[in-house]
Amino acid sequence: MFQKPPKKSMSITLKTPEEIEKMRVAGRLAAEVLHMIQTHVREGIATEELDRICHDYIVDVQQAIPAPLNYRGFPKSICTSLNHVVCHGIPGPKKLKKGDVLNIDITVIKDGYHGDTSRMFQVGTPPVAAQRVSRVAYECLCIGIEMVRPGIRLGDIGHAIQRHAEAQHCSVVREYCGHGIGREFHEEPQVLHYGDPGTGVELVPGMIFTIEPMINAGKRHVKLLPDGWTVITKDHSVSAQWEHTVLVTETGHEVLTPHPGDPL
Repeated sequence: MFQKPPKKSMSITLKTPEEIEKMRVAGRLAAEVLHMIQTHVREGIATEELDRICHDYIVDVQQAIPAPLNYRGFPKSICTSLNHVVCHGIPGPKKLKKGDVLNIDITVIKDGYHGDTSRMFQVGTPPVAAQRVSRVAYECLCIGIEMVRPGIRLGDIGHAIQRHAEAQHCSVVREYCGHGIGREFHEEPQVLHYGDPGTGVELVPGMIFTIEPMINAGKRHVKLLPDGWTVITKDHSVSAQWEHTVLVTETGHEVLTPHPGDPL
């Protein structure tokens, strides 16, 4: 969630076992919010109502903090990106209708640590193109996660994601990316979803970052709306995104935001 703000230095923070355990808790809570809200994603509900339900659940039930609220001025507790909105959609009065596809992006803070995850939802039966790009985006996420292990470079992951998306006649958004995460919402490294193999940061145990490919059914070019947050596809083609927070372990990886029923 969110484009990474500029940093003064390239410093990747490796997490201690104690920090990793706190990240597991925060990640599990974020995933639980997505699981909770799925029964509310239906025709006729406004995205601001989804925001209210998630906010109340995070604060009252989980006794955690919704990280997006007031982050760099963002006005809501979740992001709701609908149809041709790529990311950072602001919940509002717009009501869902049959055929919509919606990304809900959740980040919670628990005991000072962040858990960040998102997934796509469908309202009724969306158009074939919307179903397809949602599937391709999920496949891209899976491909990226399965590559995570010590010794792999971030460019290897980005290249594999880009290759799959483009082989499916979709495109990868380049202006926004995954990011390191921990005590801070956005840490180093940047995790691009395109690139060249053999380039970029080499993964080592203790690194935690998000993989969150934004995949468009049309061209990759995007536009930032005047609200300063909402990003849409320039050609108004449908866009899709799935996201997990991932730990690099000694032998591979661990998904810290597992969704119930998700094979990852």
